[in-house]
Amino acid sequence: MLSRVRTAWAWFGSFRRTRPFWGGVWLVAGGWTVLKFSLSSLRLIVSTGFGGIAGYLVGGGMILCGLIPMALPAQRYTFGLIGAVLAVVSLVVSNLGGFLLGMALGVLGGSMMVGWGAKRPRRRAVEG
Repeated sequence: MLSRVRTAWAWFGSFRRTRPFWGGVWLVAGGWTVLKFSLSSLRLIVSTGFGGIAGYLVGGGMILCGLIPMALPAQRYTFGLIGAVLAVVSLVVSNLGGFLLGMALGVLGGSMMVGWGAKRPRRRAVEG
């Protein structure tokens, strides 16, 4: 049992180092916050039209922009920028961007995703 836990932890560590993990986590958290503060009754959303559904689209887009680079790390620039732009747009379309918290988390996650670089392999010490 303990060896399985160690193996799983080692796998997660290598997964986390080879992908923009923390940027994705913050972007997903920001999208979830925007979605949470966009929730209202279905009757209200249908009656307001695009303005009512825009919060759902922006929050869902932020979540997708946080998850896609986990599978495709080479696309981190594209989805990091799109996620950061959607976070700023959420300021207008969704209750001040999840009361500024969702927008701040989304911009932080998008910028971390764009600035992420793959971890270089460690150099072995030269025996001498």
